[in-house]
Order: sequence, then structure tokens, then C-alpha cells
Amino acid sequence: MLKAVKVGVPRELKDNEYRVAITPAGVRELVVCGHDVMIEHDAGRGSSIGDDEYRRAGATIVPDPDTVFGEADLVLKVKEPVPEEFPRLRRGSILFTYLHLAASEEVTRALIDSGVTGVAYETVELDDGSLPLLAPMSEVAGRMAPQVGAVTLEREHGGRGVLLGGVSGVRPARVVVIGCGMAGQNAAWIAQGMEAEVVVLDRNINKLRDIDRIHQGKILTLASNRLTVEEAVISADLVIGAVLVPGARAPRLVTEEVVKEMRPGAVLVDISIDQGGCFETSHMTTHSDPTYVVHDVVHYCVGNMPGAVPHTSTYALTNATLEYVVALANKGLIDAVREDPALAKGVNVHAGHVTYEPVAEAHGLNAVPLADVL
Repeated sequence: MLKAVKVGVPRELKDNEYRVAITPAGVRELVVCGHDVMIEHDAGRGSSIGDDEYRRAGATIVPDPDTVFGEADLVLKVKEPVPEEFPRLRRGSILFTYLHLAASEEVTRALIDSGVTGVAYETVELDDGSLPLLAPMSEVAGRMAPQVGAVTLEREHGGRGVLLGGVSGVRPARVVVIGCGMAGQNAAWIAQGMEAEVVVLDRNINKLRDIDRIHQGKILTLASNRLTVEEAVISADLVIGAVLVPGARAPRLVTEEVVKEMRPGAVLVDISIDQGGCFETSHMTTHSDPTYVVHDVVHYCVGNMPGAVPHTSTYALTNATLEYVVALANKGLIDAVREDPALAKGVNVHAGHVTYEPVAEAHGLNAVPLADVL
């Protein structure tokens, strides 16, 4: 007989983070499977999902996060825990969320010290190398990047005063996208749709061929190397960094010296900032204070870009995560990861040990194979 699991969903505490880790449809799936779902009061309010919608789906609304973390066997979140949540992490429970541990030793240490099992959405990886739980938020961030870049290019926001799509007789903005993954492809697509001049760089020629085939020459593709990146960035009005090494720190592909040579008022949007950023001058910002200027170049480095469109993001996230959430609840951690190697790669920390090699490397720790600690 299936054992009922308590699944808890707290309200997000990160600055201007309005997403929530589950939709009412996700609640219903878990309840039908025999599990108990606790939602913190108003957790879905920022995503335009009310407590009554969760109640109708079968969830119990609880008044505070202490109840969620204290009673839940499986805690679902959107973003990594903040310091206020560290004392609530509990050995024996599972935390399933975006962790981005390679970019934060503080969060990594907190998870190790607590003994919680940390399963990261962003490192669940299929056999073909795709990242099914990172993809929906990469898609959202990629589509947002040209929008926020266009606004930041306005003079009022510190930019060069360039209209992304230009007008008749005046050239459009030159947009350079570094990286041709899910985020980069979507950023290039939207920028091209806004009638900007778009250049995409990547080392994977097959991905560049796909863009050529789909967009039929409307987007310029270039093979990525140091010199080509430098030349493209220096000539750009807007640069979108969309580089990803699964689970590891993003490589710094644009040095401070190159940033110094960029046009005054040019804009950098660093989608890779969750993993440390791909510009040497990047540091994480928030939606309440999203930009800063280095060498007359405006940097937009918000770590939770999709949080600005939480209704869309929440539904896209649950669509992707639900099958894995149900698997963890129905089968338990050990059986779920044994049956699904993709989910096993999502386990970054377990019972005080780092089990994901790129995270261990980022912080000079020893990684322990997951099979050895389960």
C-alpha cells in the first residue's frame, strides 16, 4: 500500500520572488495519489493563485513556514533557501527546488550542516544532456532578456538611448547573444522579432545550423572563440549572456578589459548570474534594484528574472516538475533515483555530503557518490 507523504510548499522569501512551487492542478495530482499537501498562507498570491483555489484542489492551508518545514517530508520551493530559512532545514526531509549551489558556498554549507537532501531542478539531466526542469525558466528568462534590455537601453534608465528595432532610415540596436541553449535561442528569437540586428555565438555548430535553418538568415550566427566574442561584444548595444555548464559555475567569457572598450551606455543582461555570471564585472542584483554601472556600461544581473512574470512562470514550472514530484512522493527518494538516472543527477546534497561533483569542485569539497550514502 502506498504510504502517504506530507508535501509542503512555503511562500518564497527572496527579493521580489512571486512564484510558487506548485499550482492547484499539481496539488490535485498529489492528493489523488494519496498524499497530504500543505501550502503556506498566501504562498500563491504573487502568482495570482488564491488560498481558496488550493483548498478546492485538496490542499491544507497552514499559517506559517515553520509548520511547512517542520512537518513536510518533501518541501517544494522555487528558489534556494535564504538565511532566514536555514534553521528550518531538517535532516531526513527532501528539499526540491532550484539550488544553484556552485554559485553559493553559503547555501551549500547550510544544506550540508542541516543534513537535508537537496535535489536541484537545474541538474536533473536526461540521457541526451537536456535539462527538463531548467528549460521552462530558461525559456522565460530568454524571452524576457530582450524586453528588459530594450527598457534599460532607454536613456532614462542609463542606456545609450537606442530603440531596439530602430525606425525607417535609422539602424536598429545590435544585440549579441552569447550561448545557444534554451535561454539564448529564445533571447535571439524575441530580439529578432523586435527587429533588432541579432548575432548569436556558440561553440556548437549544430545549434548554430538549427538557428540558420529556422530563422533563414535573419539571425547572424558566429562560431564562438575568444577574439570573435570580444569583437562582437565591443560593437554591441545589448549583450545577453546565456552560457550554461550544468550544475557548475558559468565561465567568465567577457573580461573587464573588454567591458571597458564597450560603447558608453551599452547594456549587459546576464542570464547566467544564477550560476555566477558570464561577465567578469557581473554581480547578482534584485528586481527592486536591478542595475548598476561599470565603465559606463549598464549591467542587469537579476538572479530570478522569471519572478517578474510569476503567473506564467509558476504554471510553466509545475508543468515540468510535477512528474518528478509525484515520483519522489510515490516511491521515496531511494527508489525514485534508482529508477530514474535523470532524477539521481538532481541530488546535490544528501545527509551531510555533497553528491554532485561540479558543486564539490566549486567549493573545494570532496564529492561522495550518491550510491555510497543512500
